[in-house]
This record gives sequence, structure tokens and C-alpha cells, in this order.
Amino acid sequence: MLTGSCLCGAVAYAVDAPLERIAHCHCRTCRKAHGAAFSSVTAVPREKFRWTRGEDVLAAWQSSPGKFRRFCSRCGSHVMAERTAQPVVLLRLGCLDTMAEPPQQLHIWRSDAASWYDPKVQWPEKPEGLA
Repeated sequence: MLTGSCLCGAVAYAVDAPLERIAHCHCRTCRKAHGAAFSSVTAVPREKFRWTRGEDVLAAWQSSPGKFRRFCSRCGSHVMAERTAQPVVLLRLGCLDTMAEPPQQLHIWRSDAASWYDPKVQWPEKPEGLA
């Protein structure tokens, strides 16, 4: 069981499916929506996904024809995206609360990536904060 929630906790979901593959999307739209170099997502079957809290405070924006990005109207966390005719929904993994074993991962839309970040370059890591 996967669970996730927004920053303020008003919106939450549960998914009765395993985490199978993660895509790190570098497209301009994902970068703008998340204010980051990329957005990490996973597709899960629509019939296995359910809102457990806060569906009434969700907002949506149609970022491309038929694709809706769903986010908390209180804190702005992007929780999931969907194309309503597709059998899957896309979880925004930054909102995942469940600890999960990392599955297969890939980077997509590298042709549209931020010029200031390259996932092939390894940088020093710190456990917390800035140094």
C-alpha cells in the first residue's frame, strides 16, 4: 500500500499497488510546476488509486490538452496528474509518505532539461541543510 499527502496535510491518497518504475521528468512544464530541475513520478492503475482526504480542496490545471495536474488549493503541493481517458494516474513522488524500495528509474525529456542541472554529474552530499 502506498500513501501520500500534501504539505499541509489537507489532501491524502492511498494506492493499493506497488511502486514499479520512477520517471524523472525534465520537461519545461514539470520544471515550472514544481519549481525544480525535474519532477519524479510513477504511474499507478487508476482503479487502485483513491483519495482518502481532502478531495474537496483539490484544484486542477489543464497543462496540456487532456492532462490535468491536481494540487492542494491550500498549500499548492502537486499531488498527482492524470489524463482522464488513461487507465493510470501519475503520482508526484515528492508527496509520497510511504517508504519504498527504489525500483527501476529513468530520466525523460532530457532534451528540455534545465541548463544548470545534469543528473550524470555527482555532487557532494550533506545529511541536512546548506554548508
